Amino acid sequence: MEYRIEHDSMGEVKVPADKLWAAQTQRSCQNFEIGVGIETMPREIIHAFGILKKAAAQANNALRPEKMTEKKLLAIRAACDEVIDGTLADHFPLVVWQTGSGTQSNMNSNEVIANRGNQIAGEKLLHPNDDVNMSQSSNDTFPTAMHIAAVIALEDKLIPAAEELIATFVRLEEENEGIVKSGRTHLQDATPIKFSQEISGWRSSLERDVSLVKLSLTHLYELALGGTAVGTGLNAPKGFSERVAAEVAAITGKPFVTAENKFHALTSKDELVFAHGAVKALAADMMKIANDIRWLASGPRDGLGEIFIPENEPGSSIMPGKVNPTQCEAVTMVAVQVMGNDVAIGIGASQGNFELNVFMPLCAYNFLQSVRLLSEAIRSFNKNCAVGIVANKEKMHHNLHNSLMLVTALNPYIGYENAAKTAKKAYKDNISLKEACVELGFLTAERFDEVFHPEEMV
Repeated sequence: MEYRIEHDSMGEVKVPADKLWAAQTQRSCQNFEIGVGIETMPREIIHAFGILKKAAAQANNALRPEKMTEKKLLAIRAACDEVIDGTLADHFPLVVWQTGSGTQSNMNSNEVIANRGNQIAGEKLLHPNDDVNMSQSSNDTFPTAMHIAAVIALEDKLIPAAEELIATFVRLEEENEGIVKSGRTHLQDATPIKFSQEISGWRSSLERDVSLVKLSLTHLYELALGGTAVGTGLNAPKGFSERVAAEVAAITGKPFVTAENKFHALTSKDELVFAHGAVKALAADMMKIANDIRWLASGPRDGLGEIFIPENEPGSSIMPGKVNPTQCEAVTMVAVQVMGNDVAIGIGASQGNFELNVFMPLCAYNFLQSVRLLSEAIRSFNKNCAVGIVANKEKMHHNLHNSLMLVTALNPYIGYENAAKTAKKAYKDNISLKEACVELGFLTAERFDEVFHPEEMV
């Protein structure tokens, strides 16, 4: 491999000749060989760095044009566009497990943008610190990148995925209106419910989760950029905070604003904790929905068997013809991962010491993994399972009329205790509720038929 010599404040470093990074990125590669090639800084964070560095250059050009000249701006902007569109992805090798402030990733961005900008300009025009990092610090850029990445991931991935599944459940509600089945509580038979009502519970849960995610966006729109090292804004020109937030908003089309208190923005990660709590709520409901569906589809003969779901692949290497609810299983595994990530984010966010939180790469990594996995799992579940749900009307009808909890309809006529005796006798003697009620002398057969209508119990 061919190398070139780069230098930083600590001296010279050999860097692969075909890479755009420089000394500080190389030092991080050598000093943090933890999860190399697997747990690299999320691509969403790199994308966000491209956005914020472009925004910062444009704000600097407006506020201090003598330093951020048009020529420098054009070179930085062109390089940032390549970071944003992923063209330069191979030049961001750093792992999550680095300095807790994300300093090396900030410098990785500065070095790549400076070197690529110099290539575009055809001269040594840009310096990573003096130009690309102008008016910034790692301490305000990394939390800014976290918020930009989080907002984009939630608005452009997770919310649309959930809304697609909601639309599927709306359709299924309409198609299954009027079908009555046995309800279940505690995994035991309960009073009847319409299948459409059961589906409406799934749909409404997801709608509430989406509203909670949207609520969490309010404070994620606030950016730390402009706080620089400790929140005082040292070395940033007057008006930079507001200007750079407006530039980010213009680039992304999302309503980003500057954080009112930069001392809070640098050290507290409460906005991310709150937002991930909403993500976890969605994961919890997806766990519940996926479990309901695989229970209802269990069988096909020895389980509940009340619905049919798509058969996507063989389910066993030894049992011919077996098909498993694999989409449900994938969703529930993802839900567990999201719940685990929530613990890590919560602990990481609690570790802000004085003017900085130093668990930010951990928080960003886990947050973005949760959103990415959950978005993709919901889309897969919708496409490969939910859209193909079909009610097994015959099995629903059989289970409904075989349920002892239909005896609840008799409470107004024979009382709770007599109804309980009826149910217990029917179960013990393996006879129908009608037979048990008549044998116990609580109602005549004719009166029983007059008051007992399971389909009207919903």
